Amino acid sequence: MELTWYGRTCIRLRGKDAVVINDPYPSIVGPTGRGITGDVVTFSHPDDNHPPKKATKLSRDGGTAMPTSLEASFVLDGPGEYEVHDVLVTGIRTYRDNDKGAARGRQTAFVTELDGIHTIHLGDIGHELTEEKLADIGRVEVVCVPIGGALTAATAAALVAQLDPKIVVPMPVCEDEADCDEALKKFFHEMGAEPQVQPKLSVMPSTLPAETTTVLLDSRGKA
Repeated sequence: MELTWYGRTCIRLRGKDAVVINDPYPSIVGPTGRGITGDVVTFSHPDDNHPPKKATKLSRDGGTAMPTSLEASFVLDGPGEYEVHDVLVTGIRTYRDNDKGAARGRQTAFVTELDGIHTIHLGDIGHELTEEKLADIGRVEVVCVPIGGALTAATAAALVAQLDPKIVVPMPVCEDEADCDEALKKFFHEMGAEPQVQPKLSVMPSTLPAETTTVLLDSRGKA
């Protein structure tokens, strides 16, 4: 499986049989998606910017305009268990704050199984997980976690410890680059190790690291 980061919470998972795109908001990848394509699209929460009135296709909840290059994709934006294009995807109800969505609303974290690798995309989550949610999620090898949003660095690291993955992919979500740099620095300190920096992540069950490893990816979505 190949994992690529397109900025903020936009992640592409490319497997042998299918491509899954997490959170491909037009504000990240541009109205045409900059060529980004996929078989399955997941939205953790509606876009914070209202979709344009002339949007040709919206997510199921009507809150996000689809990049035109993804209009033919199968869209998931809520909890449940799905099998699409031979890909298993599980949506877990979570929240964008630590008060069950009272401040910033609900969202969905998605677990995707591709090429024998279980990846959880935490979206813009704002809290640690209960034992019930951890049981719903099950085993994961790769965790994509937002940094610089509602989570403090300590809470983000605690959330990663709960999930106990082999690989952690931080997704900086700050508006200001300097703020993101500071948030990442604090997160790496909490994790106790400097990250591996690389353009994209290619991983198979046989190549998973023995210890939890943080991988900082270059953003493909930057101009």
